[in-house]
Amino acid sequence: MRWLAVALLVLIALLQHPLWLGKGGLLRVREVDRQLQQQKETNKRLETRNAGLVAEVRDLKQGFDAIEERARFELGMVKQDEVFVQIADKPAVGKEAAAAAPTRVGATDKVRAATASEKRGRP
Repeated sequence: MRWLAVALLVLIALLQHPLWLGKGGLLRVREVDRQLQQQKETNKRLETRNAGLVAEVRDLKQGFDAIEERARFELGMVKQDEVFVQIADKPAVGKEAAAAAPTRVGATDKVRAATASEKRGRP
C-alpha cells in the first residue's frame, strides 16, 4: 500500500511539472503578461508622441502661425520694421567687460520685442 501512495505522489508531481515549469506554465504566463504590460506602456507613450507630431504637421500645413513661431525662435528672424531688443544676462561693468561678455537672446526677449512692435501698429 505504501508503494501505491509513493507512485501516486510521483504521478501527481509529473502532472504538475508542465503546469508550473512547462512552455505554457504559470511562470511563463506571468513573464509574458509582464512583457505585455511594458509594451502597452511603450505603445501609449509613442501614441502620445505621434499625436503631438501629427498636430504639429497639421499646424505647419494649415497656418502661418506655427511657421512664424519656428522662424522667430529657432532661426532668430524678425519682421520688417520690427524692433529687436537684446538683453544681456549680466550688467557690464566696463567697456572691456561688455566686449568680452557673451550675450544670449532669450525667447521671451524676442516675444517682448515682437509684442512692442505690434502694439505700435507695425506688422
